[in-house]
Amino acid sequence: MKRRDFLKTGTMAGMGAGLTYLNFPVFGQKAPSNKVVLAVMGVNSRGNWLAQVAAKLPGAEIGYICDVEDGAIDKGLRAVARAGQQRKPEVIKDIRKLLEKKDFDGLMVAAPDHWHAPAAIMGCAAGKHVYVEKPCSQNGNEGELLVQAARKYNRLVQMGNQRRSWPNLQQAAKEVKEEGIIGKVYYARGWYVNNRAPIGIGKKIAVPATLDWNLWQGPAPRKDYLDNIVHYNWHWRWHWGTGEVCNNATHELDCMRWFMGVEFPTKVTSAGGRYAYPPDDWETPDTQTINFEFEGGKSISWEGRSCHPFELEGSGRGFVIFGDKGSLYNSGGDSYKILDIKGKLVKEVKQQDAQQNVTNTVSPGGEFLDGIHINNFLESIRGKAKLNSDVETVGHPSVVLCHLANIAQREGRVLHCDPKNGHILDDDAAAALWSRTYEKGWEPKV
Repeated sequence: MKRRDFLKTGTMAGMGAGLTYLNFPVFGQKAPSNKVVLAVMGVNSRGNWLAQVAAKLPGAEIGYICDVEDGAIDKGLRAVARAGQQRKPEVIKDIRKLLEKKDFDGLMVAAPDHWHAPAAIMGCAAGKHVYVEKPCSQNGNEGELLVQAARKYNRLVQMGNQRRSWPNLQQAAKEVKEEGIIGKVYYARGWYVNNRAPIGIGKKIAVPATLDWNLWQGPAPRKDYLDNIVHYNWHWRWHWGTGEVCNNATHELDCMRWFMGVEFPTKVTSAGGRYAYPPDDWETPDTQTINFEFEGGKSISWEGRSCHPFELEGSGRGFVIFGDKGSLYNSGGDSYKILDIKGKLVKEVKQQDAQQNVTNTVSPGGEFLDGIHINNFLESIRGKAKLNSDVETVGHPSVVLCHLANIAQREGRVLHCDPKNGHILDDDAAAALWSRTYEKGWEPKV
């Protein structure tokens, strides 16, 4: 079944509580009762893709594009046009001015990581429902503020950890958690590999005329413009980014936490560093191994290699859940295998979208699977579904694992944490990294 047909027709068995895809009237996107108007912030890469996918969904329309770089704006407009939307979105560069507009329902945030929580909080305060890409925060405190904002303003906030909406993984989670298909689970292992090039030493140059560097920095304290930051390499600088852990481990850590039924850890360790290339401006680890321990005798580990493509377990990314009666293997997509304790294949479920590329930096899930997750957000706005990745119960707890891993790495020691909220215990220096400083006047407020 093709993606568009799937989203237009009835319920799919095994999709999870509250998730139903209803038939849309013949008016399609023009039906007033179904139409959800969206604004997309950050459309150079991931946001460009989100805008294109969302514009194709029944009853959705991209009303606004918000970006601070002219080239990205052009890409976003072309993406929406390519999706077949007749209306040309209005372009507003300043998120503050965008949120003064009353004629749109939801804000999609895909700007750099330091913008995710501040923009989402501002969106909630302005009365908008929010779809925020992972990670939903640049630090643990921001995530807590975003949860508070969603509650205070009674807004829906969905994080872009799309696997929570993938039908086969929903089925797999049910089999593991409710049916005990692999017995009592006690350990999970995840991984991600890539072949990223060095980023060199940035040169201080004049800000390009096409970029509003002040707005790009937004809530982050001001720094000089360097020629190797925009558009992607900010990921590897602590001032703006969160490293490969928040960039990619978010997905596997979220799935492992989901399948194992755990929340916040009691103990976190991390080992690794910037190993692959001579010193450059890359600050976060390119090689990292993380371990989490949880109450109830359960643990999770993750291995990441940003600069070496050798696959683990036959795939560039994925996870394995281990139980006392067998294991569940996922190779990064919407598929899984169940093996018994002797390694014999018991069950295999394959994904529907054969075009999926699990290490694609823009869309590992592809249009079909991304569309399901975005449509869940739209249907929740309409009151016809429940969010699959609500920021309070799903998004924030999973991202906290990533932040704790980064803090353990930066501090170089074991972290002991409160299992109720993930807060770091008896370590003031590490706990100081739970939050950050902001540019004056840009502090996130609830």
